Order: sequence, then C-alpha cells, then structure tokens
Amino acid sequence: MLGVIFERFVEESPVSVMVRGLMERVFAPEQIDRIFEENAKVQYTRELLFSSLVELMSLVVCGIYPSVNAAYRAKAKKINVSRTAIYDKLNGVEVNVSAAIVRETGIPMASLIETVGGKSEQLLTGYKIRIIDGNCLEKTDHRLEILRTISAGALPGKSLVVIDPELRLAINVFLCEDGHAQERSMFDEVLKTVKPGELWIGDRNMCTLGFLFGLHQHKANFIIREHKSMRWQAIDALKLLGSNETGDLFEQTVRLTLDKQSLVVRRVVLVLKQPTRNDDNQIAIFTMLPPETADCALVAQLYCQRWSVENLFFTVTENYQCEIQTLGYPKAALFSFCLALISYNVLATVRAVLASVHGLGKIEAGLSDYYIVDEIQGIYRGMMIAIAPEHWQVFTHLSLTQFADTLQYLAAQVRLSSFLKLPRPPKKKKAPPVYDPRHPHVSTAKLLAQAKKSP
Repeated sequence: MLGVIFERFVEESPVSVMVRGLMERVFAPEQIDRIFEENAKVQYTRELLFSSLVELMSLVVCGIYPSVNAAYRAKAKKINVSRTAIYDKLNGVEVNVSAAIVRETGIPMASLIETVGGKSEQLLTGYKIRIIDGNCLEKTDHRLEILRTISAGALPGKSLVVIDPELRLAINVFLCEDGHAQERSMFDEVLKTVKPGELWIGDRNMCTLGFLFGLHQHKANFIIREHKSMRWQAIDALKLLGSNETGDLFEQTVRLTLDKQSLVVRRVVLVLKQPTRNDDNQIAIFTMLPPETADCALVAQLYCQRWSVENLFFTVTENYQCEIQTLGYPKAALFSFCLALISYNVLATVRAVLASVHGLGKIEAGLSDYYIVDEIQGIYRGMMIAIAPEHWQVFTHLSLTQFADTLQYLAAQVRLSSFLKLPRPPKKKKAPPVYDPRHPHVSTAKLLAQAKKSP
C-alpha cells in the first residue's frame, strides 16, 4: 500500500519528493546534533534535542507552517517539551552554531551537485571564485519588553554571506548580533577562511585596505569595487581600452599603501551609458588579476555577476520566511536566517539536479523558484501525513551515487512546463487616473456595459 502511495506522489509532484529526500539527508538528526555538540559553548542538551528544534524551525522558514507556534502545536506530541522550552532554546542558539550548520550542510550538497554534473560553467580558469555580500535583517516586532516603549525599528543583526557561483550555494556565513555594526567588523573572521588560489568578489563595502591586503597575504586575489573613501596613488593615467554593452572601459595602475606596505593593483573603470539605481555614472574596480588572465572587460563582467548574491537574498526573502518579525532576540533571528540559507541551498541543489537532466540553459533561463516553492508548500503537509517520517529514512542510507541516481530519476519525471517563468511584456506608460470628488464610487457593471456599446 505504501509503495502505491509513494509512487503517486512521485508521479504527481516529483519535485516535492526530491526536496523531502534532500531534507532527510541535510537535516539528519545525528549530523545536526553533532554540529551542535562540536560548536556550542554555552547551550547544552537537556530534554530538547537541537535537531528537533532545527526540524521545527525549518518547517516555519520553508512556509509549511505560518508561525513557530503553529509548528509547535502540530509537532508538540512528537517533541514532548513545553512551548517555553522551545522558545528558550531558540532564543539562545549561539551564532557560531548557526553559521556552522550552513557550512557543514553545504558540503554534502556540493558533493551531490558535482556528482550529478550540475555545476555552472567555470567563470575563470584556475580560480575558485567566492562572492561575498552583506545583509541587514529587517526590523522585528516590538514584543520584547525592552522594545515596547521604543518607536524606532529594532534590528536583530547582520550577516556576511559567501557564495560559490559555480555551485550556486551559500557555503559560509558570518553573523553579528549588533544590527548597527559595520560589515567591516567581521572581516577578520572572513580572512581566517580565505585559501590560496581563491578569487573574492565584493561590492564597495568590502573595499578596505585591511581586507585587500589580507586577501593578498593569504595568496588570494580579488575583484572589489572601489569605495569613495579609499586612498590610492596613480602610477599611470586612465587609458581607454574598449567598451561593452553597458559602457566604456578604462584602466590604470595604482598603488595602495598600508603600514609602509604597498600593493600595485589594476584599477578598471566602467563608465556607464545609463546610471545605476543609485545614480552612479561609473564603476571603479580594484584587482590584482594579470591582464593576460582577465582583461578589463572580463573583470567588469565578473564583478557584475556578483549580483547572484543579491538574487540569493531576493529568493530567500520572497520565497522563505527568512526574517520572522516575531523573533526579536538576535540569536533567534539569525538562526532562522541561516535555516533559510540552507533551504535556499536545498532549492539550488534541486535546480542543479534538474539541470543535469533537462539542460543547464533551460533551467537557468526559465525555471521559476516561486512556482517550485509554491508546489512544495502546498504538497508537503499532506505528503507527510500520507507517508510517515520513518519511511523517508531510506534516503539517509543510500550512498552518494545511489542518492544522485535517485534524484536524477525523480528529476526526469518533473514537468518543467509547470514551473517556467511567465515573461511579461514591457510596461506601457499610462496617464494617471482622474479622481472626481463628486463621484467617489463607480459601478463596474455600468462601465462594462458602456464599453460594449462604444465602437
């Protein structure tokens, strides 16, 4: 009987089965509890396992349940602890534990993507590219007693997210509980993770002498947009070297100096045909890539591709509950954000498996994350009632190759037409509607009838 039910879900919603199988491996209790034990410094396990909290919160973040309380009510019998115990554990999750979950769950997903051949094309031969960008969590509700008399927005924290663009995975995150802290305060922690041969790409907020020199000292390279406060000394004048579809490309050599040390770097300037949304007419970029490895056009192209990080934030914000407004405690808010990053990674892995079966170009150009997430949210609860959780454990016992083959089999059953984006025609400018105070309301039926009569 179970086999018939399972096959029914495979036939009707294979993408939901793919996601559930991935979640079974990613959120395996033994692995999650191990990560907690190895990284927690203050919290400890008494009655509530950390893996149970992760399972509960992942259902909220993914939109399966609308709130922490709703998820608790649905899982109270299984968890067998009080609601207060849930919130106490949630509000005290240490930031290093949250970051560790993102890092360590990303490793098996990266291996899976490489196994199925779902990586994107290499952007620059010989370099492992790391794109870094910051994110400030949105203000929360004023539920904490200390916030009830304050009208200002309460910021629960900040993060720096690192993406591997070839895998399209968030492979690391750095967290700060102070919502007013600068991203630069986390650079020392970032530099500890830098490895030789990496190419780090970031916006102007990453442009500090300490960060650039630190990357160089770790034998890594960089493509970082110039910040207006950065001081440099010109070695030669700007030279026009070409153009692309967005503007004209100039280049010069400059010197950066820090504590009597100096770096000679290339300064690539893209003078834009159309200003950016911030009214910038040009983009200046620092890099130490040799010109024979990456000319100025490729440097500008690689920098512009860093917007994949912003696409990540958009996907996480639009499709998942990454910023739960009721979670006022910084640790809880940052923990839910990290679970949203893992959910994004699960979705990125599903896209990679689909690309390995249906073709990378088709997936990158037309697949809609919104429609995939919408189907999963609609199917998940009913699927978990029809197929008990213990029957999904078979996915944890498969070898990597067997699991990859299973996911590719499921991917072949997916009807891509159900998840394709609907391109919209360009918007036409319309005259503003006319308001007549003598007629604040109209009859829709009369207007439709008049429209039919008019030639």
